[in-house]
Amino acid sequence: MNLQCMVDLARAYKAGPQIARVLSEQWCKRELYCPACDSDHLEQTKANTPAVDFACPKCKQLFQLKSRRGWNPRKIPDAGYDAMLRAIGADKTPNLLVLQYSSTWLVENLLLIPRVFFTKSVIEKRSPLGPNAERAGWVGCNILLAQIPSDGKVAVVADGVAIPELRVREEFSRVRKLAEVPPSMRGWTVDVLNMVRRLGKGQFTLQELYEFEHDLKALHPGNRNVRPKIRQQLQILRNMGMLEFVTPGRYVVRK
Repeated sequence: MNLQCMVDLARAYKAGPQIARVLSEQWCKRELYCPACDSDHLEQTKANTPAVDFACPKCKQLFQLKSRRGWNPRKIPDAGYDAMLRAIGADKTPNLLVLQYSSTWLVENLLLIPRVFFTKSVIEKRSPLGPNAERAGWVGCNILLAQIPSDGKVAVVADGVAIPELRVREEFSRVRKLAEVPPSMRGWTVDVLNMVRRLGKGQFTLQELYEFEHDLKALHPGNRNVRPKIRQQLQILRNMGMLEFVTPGRYVVRK
């Protein structure tokens, strides 16, 4: 998974800090396929297209690429805070590709985060830029990877090894029904799914999930009926095929 073959191309660009982005974009253009359909490639969008770097020519899924030498498994920086919240509310966030490369230009990890997992709960507001900054007062945001359930972090490359395309597409397809949940409610669905994953069990009870009531209330301070909301979201996850009801108040996590 080597980027080195395009180092000469990147060096043709005068802006040194942009070399990594040029390399990663060229690698994705050459190597990536669409996880949502059978297209064997993605098309690069026009330069300066806001928040979108690639698009599938067949199913029109959109993708944003973020590449870096090292990454924080808990959070990654993103663009403007207000713009991100507007995109989430309008259900217009693209799928995110997070690429990590080594000092020798090897692609070590490539993580795909389906767009349906971008909710207000996973966005952290950063402090405004200082008065001496070029964009003084501008407020950015962080994407809280730790708040996204494992279902929303699909490995495409792991430790330098490409994951089989069939497996990537199966993982992506398994969560696509989240797109049917309205954006205004999807945050609750994703947050409850995250709590289910945090339990780390193949079976769990409703009472065990109620232990996260305080966490969910902190994420959704405007809601005073957290327990009924939890039960509602469990029904949605059951309808999506991610959970199975076995007896009243007892659930099985479907693989």
